[in-house]
Amino acid sequence: MSAPATMLPGFAAADVEVATDAGPPLRIRAATAGSGPPLLLLHGHPQTHATWRAAAPRLAERFTVVAPDLRGYGDSGKPPSDDAHLAYSKRAMARDQVRLMRALGHTSFAVAGHDRGGRVAHRMALDHPAAVERLAVLDIAPTATMYARTDREFASRYYWWFFLIRPAPLPEEMIAGATETFLRTHLREQSGTPGVPEEDLAREYLRCYRDPDTVRAVCEDYRAAATVDLEHDDADAREGRLLTRPLLALWGARGTVGRLYDVPAAWREVSGAPVDGEALDCGHLVQEERPGETAARLEAFLALEPDHR
Repeated sequence: MSAPATMLPGFAAADVEVATDAGPPLRIRAATAGSGPPLLLLHGHPQTHATWRAAAPRLAERFTVVAPDLRGYGDSGKPPSDDAHLAYSKRAMARDQVRLMRALGHTSFAVAGHDRGGRVAHRMALDHPAAVERLAVLDIAPTATMYARTDREFASRYYWWFFLIRPAPLPEEMIAGATETFLRTHLREQSGTPGVPEEDLAREYLRCYRDPDTVRAVCEDYRAAATVDLEHDDADAREGRLLTRPLLALWGARGTVGRLYDVPAAWREVSGAPVDGEALDCGHLVQEERPGETAARLEAFLALEPDHR
């Protein structure tokens, strides 16, 4: 049987089965390359691991890079959910990725996550502090912060946060009736750079989005973010749990997050560790619009002390 395909140059893809706390093992599609300290790259919505195509090869020159498809996305498994949306909580999605990294031989690692992947990385660093050495989040503020400070401008710009959480099957069936229009409009509104995403990447995202199970999983991801994920965040706040690992926040200066939030300040509210941040001249798709700059800033942030190299 031939190896699964990946759009990341120089990377090899494989399907890895990871244990779940309820139900059968889950298939996670992951692309890997490079040598050196391990680095986990997590994509957002509506992307797949292919979003790292331009940035990952540079990072693989210094790191052992693992770029998976999150649970429910791309070619990873898409388990059933329920009214509590627990199967698509960021806690469950983070646990998948920790188990993936262990299966690949990495008990501790750095993680960089864009969009939904950043929210998974945030939860991962809270729930698995021994596994996460450093944390980078791309073009997000904490989920609870963004919901708590929602206003008309945010709701207008991020309308899908409120559309996708409607009870099934409304958003699923509406997207099924206009899949390509919905996806391409969403991608166009995310990007601040003409020609990004490139057409072959857009077609890859569309290939995955044409699967009704992907759309179902996407909706469940967002439903979880508006319910059980906020419950987990509330519990952390009550218990005084903060991030304990150094954090880098990168965001697009022409994107919604950069316009509406003081991004480093928002992350300092939930962190007891150093937080650094920088805006790049782009929209939301930081790693696609400014891949070289993104990789360079991640390299600098993730550089190990000389005696640990």
